[in-house]
Amino acid sequence: MSSIKNYFFIGIAGTGMSAIAQYLKAAGNEVAGSDRQFIPGEDNETRSALEAQGIICYSQGGSGISDQTDIVVVSTAIEDSVPEVQEAKRLGKPILKRSELLAQLVTTKKTIAIGGTSGKSTTTAMLYEILVYAGLKPSVIGGAGLTRLIREGKIGNASYGEGEWLVIEADESDGSIVQYHPEIGVLLNVDKDHQDIDVLMDLFRVFKKNSKTFIVNKSQSLSASLSSDSPWDFDCGSSASTKISATNFHQTGSSISFMVAGEYFRLNSPGSHTMENALAAIAVAQSLGVSLSDCKEALASYEGIFRRHQVYGEKHGVVLIDDFAHNPVKCARSIQACQPFSDKLIAWFQPHGYGPTRFLRHDFVEEFAKVLRPGDEIWMSEIYYAGGTAVKDISANDLIEDLKHRGVNAFFVLDRNDLVEQIRPHFTNSTTVLLMGARDPSLGEFARQVWDSI
Repeated sequence: MSSIKNYFFIGIAGTGMSAIAQYLKAAGNEVAGSDRQFIPGEDNETRSALEAQGIICYSQGGSGISDQTDIVVVSTAIEDSVPEVQEAKRLGKPILKRSELLAQLVTTKKTIAIGGTSGKSTTTAMLYEILVYAGLKPSVIGGAGLTRLIREGKIGNASYGEGEWLVIEADESDGSIVQYHPEIGVLLNVDKDHQDIDVLMDLFRVFKKNSKTFIVNKSQSLSASLSSDSPWDFDCGSSASTKISATNFHQTGSSISFMVAGEYFRLNSPGSHTMENALAAIAVAQSLGVSLSDCKEALASYEGIFRRHQVYGEKHGVVLIDDFAHNPVKCARSIQACQPFSDKLIAWFQPHGYGPTRFLRHDFVEEFAKVLRPGDEIWMSEIYYAGGTAVKDISANDLIEDLKHRGVNAFFVLDRNDLVEQIRPHFTNSTTVLLMGARDPSLGEFARQVWDSI
């Protein structure tokens, strides 16, 4: 990689792409990119944040690639018909997938790869915060923006540090997790997502084999089954076989507390799953020699990440929370984390992708029906369609009808822009509105619109 100095990213506004682009720019490289979201004459927050860091941004059309470009980077969503791909081929420029580039970056530092079907972004961010507090000057390539970095005008999903450690998310959804050979691999959990459990377990077995040290969550049976009995395995009080264990969980509003080895931890982020994510970060930090006291102090000031139980505030007795939850287990745990806020929860969910929604239909119905209280409600808008040749033979309303048959208070609102108007009559003097969804880049703006309309 030392011979490559000029990178061009096609689809640079994507979370995974923008993170690597920012990392490489901060490491001293020349970086440019294009995206279909960059429309001439229209403001774009991502473009502004990238340009503020010295990354040159272009509208999609092929003009950004030149003889000076050393390598072109694409995501799995980029098709050969995109003008930049055609121009790169015309000029004979090498084209590398994002996951392949990240796999090469992993070899340049001591890398900690966070894997699992839930909690990767949060755990990555928490561990990064701990290592920064401990003075280790780490780097991070994550899947969501850290709030404290966003406040500095950055996207917040990447940072380059002078230290030897790099913390990354290892994504199983596209299979790229098997490409990484980290110093430390972490497995948080295994739940049905875009793929069957057997397929996921095969991927995580390779991840384990490729990791020099492998740390797992023994609170979850599937992840525990892949344990190498590392002294840094962790659990949430369910096993006496780990020395890193959390007990005495308690939640009040958006704050949680728990005990680890006699130390009292407190975080301003809801849910027992947040405790599990924090415990994973603590376990890794402890394996690097960071004291439990430093872990506690770092997590006490942890400000969270974008669209991970992001609490907008309270208006007229209504609390609004925005979350990235998108698979059945994530959605269920998000709902459970938000129920203590109010007497009534109104959850809204936008499924993404016709194939994934079809694959997970019955799992969504089962998980929602299991966790919603009698007075709670679930609303859905139509499935997010990102383009391509998907067969549109399922609707979010099909899930709503399934839930109605289960006796759940379930409602379909085709156009999400009508959501506030339709749920307003359902508000009580103690209501929490939880927005859930992923992949759709406009969901953050939608949450702001809902907040303004409440």
